[in-house]
Amino acid sequence: MELLKRGYSVRTTVRSLIREAELRSTVSKFVNIDDRLTVFAADLLADQGWSEAAGGIDYVIHVASPMGVGEYKNQDLVAPAREGTRRVLEAARRGGARHAVLTSSLEAAVPPKVRGSSAAIPTDEAVWTNVRARNVSNYRRAKTLAEQDAWALIKEGGHGAMTLTTILPSFIQGPVMGADYSGSVDLVARMLKGEIAAVPKLYFAIVDIRDLVDLHLKAMTHPRAVGERFIGTSDSLWMLQIAEVLREHLGERSLKLPTAEAPNLMIRLAAVSNPELRQITLGLGVRREFTSAKAERLLDWRPRPARNSITDAADSLLAKGLV
Repeated sequence: MELLKRGYSVRTTVRSLIREAELRSTVSKFVNIDDRLTVFAADLLADQGWSEAAGGIDYVIHVASPMGVGEYKNQDLVAPAREGTRRVLEAARRGGARHAVLTSSLEAAVPPKVRGSSAAIPTDEAVWTNVRARNVSNYRRAKTLAEQDAWALIKEGGHGAMTLTTILPSFIQGPVMGADYSGSVDLVARMLKGEIAAVPKLYFAIVDIRDLVDLHLKAMTHPRAVGERFIGTSDSLWMLQIAEVLREHLGERSLKLPTAEAPNLMIRLAAVSNPELRQITLGLGVRREFTSAKAERLLDWRPRPARNSITDAADSLLAKGLV
């Protein structure tokens, strides 16, 4: 949507063209598409379609990677992330792209576990997640290995001199465009619906989707972005603080929001029979701070406060009747 607003001609992919009409309908509510949007069918796990989609492009922004929810629940995440990244970047390089931007994740820059409840020094882009460490989640491993593959591919060279920038977003919040919203915003939706009675003691570094889009587009064209990793985050909140922010903002509409924190032991016991809870137990009570100072310094990027992103997500969900 933002690329179209800024006057670019855009190619995008869907796994099946059955989704094309829905995609065009959603985007056209926010921006005039004209003839500047072309949709191609291509799957991260198959070669077909990528050469056609990438032929003659100037830039590629690769944002797609499966998460362990929905159709990918209990499925392998590593192979789609790694294979898809290589397919997209190789096709873009063959197609003549000058520069690629890859959406990695803050999960690819996680330092070793910090004892206690706080971390003294905020983590920056120099840190890489140790995928060989014990109890590394499949999603964390997938995002880290896929980004490392991307840098290795660029180092290999060949098929032109395409350059690369990677973006490492934190927990993404902000207003939704429609009913097909992300799993991160679903946390706010579930709170508003009263589906979470007591929240786990989890700490979230947060970034607004609008700021994240701006960071990607800066990374696409700014000469100082070439060859760099950029963490994209604002400030951080405990999950209970997120509920408190919503309660303060929504007033009478906040009656279903959780008011208590679940004991860590309770979450760990429940995780024995619940795979989704099992994924979060490693983060219980762990406070890690991350800094986006590099993006602010090199790209003049300025993220909004996390509180604004949380409340704007809630307002959009309520305004669209999605909760």
